[in-house]
Amino acid sequence: MSSIIQLLPDHVANQIAAGEVVQRPASVVKELLENAIDAKANDVKLIVKDAGKTLIQVIDNGVGMSVTDARLCFERHATSKIRLAEDLFDLSTKGFRGEALASIAAIAHVELKTKQDQEELGHHIVIEGSKFISQDVAVLPKGTSFLVKNLFFNIPARRNFLKSETVEMRHIVDEFQRVALAHPNIYFTLIHNGSEMFNLPASNYRQRIVNLLGGKTNEKLVPVTEDTEIVKISGFVGKPEYAKKSRGEQFFFVNDRFIKSGYLHHAIMNAYDGLLKEGNQPSYFLYLQVPPNTIDINIHPTKTEIKFDDEQALYAILRSAIKHSLGQFNVAPVLDFERDPNLDTPYEYKNKDSDSPTIQVDANFNPFIENKPVRNNNNSYASSGNYTKRETANSWESLYVDLRKDTAEVESISFESEELTGSFFDNMEVENTTSRTYQIHKKYIVSSIKSGMLVIDQNKAHQRILYEQYLTNITVKHASSQQLLFPLELYFSREEIQFIKELQPSLENTGFIFDNIKEDSIQIGGIPVSIQESEVSILLEELINGLQHNIPESTFSLNDGIAKTMAKSLAVKTGTYLAEIEQENLVNGLFACKDPNVSPFNKPIFITISVEDLDKKFAL
Repeated sequence: MSSIIQLLPDHVANQIAAGEVVQRPASVVKELLENAIDAKANDVKLIVKDAGKTLIQVIDNGVGMSVTDARLCFERHATSKIRLAEDLFDLSTKGFRGEALASIAAIAHVELKTKQDQEELGHHIVIEGSKFISQDVAVLPKGTSFLVKNLFFNIPARRNFLKSETVEMRHIVDEFQRVALAHPNIYFTLIHNGSEMFNLPASNYRQRIVNLLGGKTNEKLVPVTEDTEIVKISGFVGKPEYAKKSRGEQFFFVNDRFIKSGYLHHAIMNAYDGLLKEGNQPSYFLYLQVPPNTIDINIHPTKTEIKFDDEQALYAILRSAIKHSLGQFNVAPVLDFERDPNLDTPYEYKNKDSDSPTIQVDANFNPFIENKPVRNNNNSYASSGNYTKRETANSWESLYVDLRKDTAEVESISFESEELTGSFFDNMEVENTTSRTYQIHKKYIVSSIKSGMLVIDQNKAHQRILYEQYLTNITVKHASSQQLLFPLELYFSREEIQFIKELQPSLENTGFIFDNIKEDSIQIGGIPVSIQESEVSILLEELINGLQHNIPESTFSLNDGIAKTMAKSLAVKTGTYLAEIEQENLVNGLFACKDPNVSPFNKPIFITISVEDLDKKFAL
């Protein structure tokens, strides 16, 4: 019998590896940026076109590569990061597997330009689908430039699975932010379709966070520091009042490497216990330094998961460090019953020198001089001194001198008794009207029908009404808006501002009026009639959170998502009391909808209970 097991060709093996390493354009960005950092660069530029589908280029001023290394780096398992298996537990670099460049070259057109500082000329290599096309000598600056074009050109199925340009760009920005936050000492630049999105000069951690997320972020941050034998913690957490529904601004860095850890996230949520509203998530930017031999990075292809030796101790230290910071900066209350908080020195004034108070003295004041009031022409009193003394009013009895004593007349007046008042309605027929709707537990509305009764979920019913209303406003006609007396200014991060710009036409159809959109803030001059001014910020946050990771390709689907999110955010909540007329309006509005049976999210809105069903219940 002939053997059936055979070795795969290199180009097939590279494509299989690319399925794990390169899932989307953001994966290429991550690998190339980490290689630039490992090359000891202090200036890194990322250039992207069409969200990475057409072009991804990373230019750095690192150490560069020799001609041998430039050719060898595209081979599988070729790396300069490790030599032995034991090196996996003492890693100080980002990469170590040696699979990334080989995988990228297998599914794209790659151009490599590199030059070392001591060399006079650099090298230019062109590869298409793992095939070497050319290798030339070129005049180049110090450093390396990786240019990746036509990603997944030979795997059309993988290319078809890519999302819209907005979604893919969102993932690229996420990877760029993670690398930029971990290395504030490096100058980063991001250019998309010829326009500069981020320009981040070398700075400290706090300045890098503010440069990435906007100037308003500075006042939200509370510093966290802790130094133990197990871990050294530094970074910042957000104040509880600035917590959001989304989990976008949450970053863990272990030895300057971004990681995801639900276990450590739980420690932070535990530290905020009692300080956050239900469903809100705090922001945090935490940098952990641990001995390299106490962690294992090689457990996931993306290297975003880490195994710790002593997770329980790390959990306790992180939780206590954040609680201490929140208490130290008067963000969280301190249980000290003998302390008067009014006497506390504000933190920003703790190390400041006190200023001597200024004293003003009136040199002309003499307490022994009598100030006799003098009447002037306009019948007011003026004194010869520095103050005016008004004439004392007459005694209060003089106000009632000329009044008559009408006590007897008041006593002789007769009033109608309660019995007389009640007799007015003796001969009138009062119609006993019964309510057509009832509210149960401030959650359900019960309405009677001929065959029995309806039990309606008030929240889902209002969602359906608002959904059809907003969808009509966006697609068919413009909604009316109410002008604000003072423009409302809201602050967002730069990527959220870009997202709002893309949603602006649809939001304006619902009634929003945008006066000005800046890099980190927007000014709103008008809002839809059905929205309160205090709800605008919450609505936009939920809209961004709900749509930014799943933006559909078609405009109609985008409008549909906006209408669903707005309806869900603004619908009457469970636990809200509704008056009888509000209940009737809700029921009438529901059955005026095109599809009153299900909510915008395909949940049942009401159930019908017939008289026969009730009879069966009582017959048991």
